[in-house]
Amino acid sequence: MSNLRIEENVGIHTVAGRTLSVDIFHPENPTGPVPSLLFLPGGGWRTADRAPLKERFGLRMAEQGYLFVAGEYRVMDEAPWPAQIQDVKAIIRWMRAHHEQLGIDPSAMVLGGKSAGGHLALLAAGAQGVDAFEADSEHSEVGSEVAAVIGVAPVSDLTEWARRPTMVPLFGERPSADVIRVASPISYAGPAYPPALLIHGTADETVPHRMTVAMYEALERAGAPVDLQLYAGQDHFFDREPRCSEAVAHAMAFFMSRYASTAMASA
Repeated sequence: MSNLRIEENVGIHTVAGRTLSVDIFHPENPTGPVPSLLFLPGGGWRTADRAPLKERFGLRMAEQGYLFVAGEYRVMDEAPWPAQIQDVKAIIRWMRAHHEQLGIDPSAMVLGGKSAGGHLALLAAGAQGVDAFEADSEHSEVGSEVAAVIGVAPVSDLTEWARRPTMVPLFGERPSADVIRVASPISYAGPAYPPALLIHGTADETVPHRMTVAMYEALERAGAPVDLQLYAGQDHFFDREPRCSEAVAHAMAFFMSRYASTAMASA
């Protein structure tokens, strides 16, 4: 393994007495600013354990020359919606404000996530200027836009989800149709949506892959750049298997070489 520099449990933002922390995986011997990937763990909005991201993607992405940040966010038992998307935007702003110290190019920041983390990634990428998502933070004057976004088995449409009993701690008893629409990434599928990579297993019984196909089709109709990779016969947890996580990491790196590196070149 390369001699990578890893910073763990870096506190970046405190809200309501809760400190958000990240793990940072630096590429070895960079010759200048590099593209970065902030990746959000899943867990049904009930947990947000970033620890498994180290072996799955953190080390692999750093070895391929990218700075990888494993992020977190408050879960439903800690705070109701929209605290989760506010936390994600706070991390993006922190990274942009500290781009020189991190050694990253602020024009080449990519956001990604798995499952519920994928929901937050796809939403943050598309939802710019939504007042409810923009909480006050130390770097509130810094933008939260990203160059591209990656969703692995993401929840892109909350229409069938938000009113489930298990989601009451997040959205309340009867969230309105407007709240659900505003919180659904597919609502933001338009020509200005950043380049997207969507990855899903076709045997996923937790988040049906048809949801990702619908997001892909919506982005394609809108003329936004979007890639879709489906893994036949794979379930929701396919990326736990080392061969699959390696394949996903390579797909993410190739995607970033096409869009994040292009963003750097044109900045």
